[in-house]
Amino acid sequence: MNAIIKEAIGYLAASACALVVDITILWALVHFIFFEYLVAATISYLAGAVVAYEISVKVAFKQHRFRERDSEFILFVIIGGIGLVINAGVIFVAVSYVGLNYLAAKGVAAAFTFTCNFIARRQILFVPRPAALRD
Repeated sequence: MNAIIKEAIGYLAASACALVVDITILWALVHFIFFEYLVAATISYLAGAVVAYEISVKVAFKQHRFRERDSEFILFVIIGGIGLVINAGVIFVAVSYVGLNYLAAKGVAAAFTFTCNFIARRQILFVPRPAALRD
């Protein structure tokens, strides 16, 4: 199997776990703590990002551009920040203009953010270290 397909499948599994965490926290924040849905979506997305990183580096990605995992995690979260903007934008449009329920809108947003985050994270973080940076 092609390496990128293996990585995509592993990243899909990591993202599915992160999405379960994300949606569960989103639902709990809206229904029990009465957070506004976009604030709740931001908090839940960030919690999911931590789960996505931990599983991604264990299951999906075997190559790392950066030796320092702290730097890698920071960039992972920054890329996730771009995904967060996409996530919030898609949810807002889907709820405000399309009339979807916020959870259905989250499902639509998840497809967009998965694609954007996988491509960006793979191309920026999880590729072989450039020769100039190798030991």
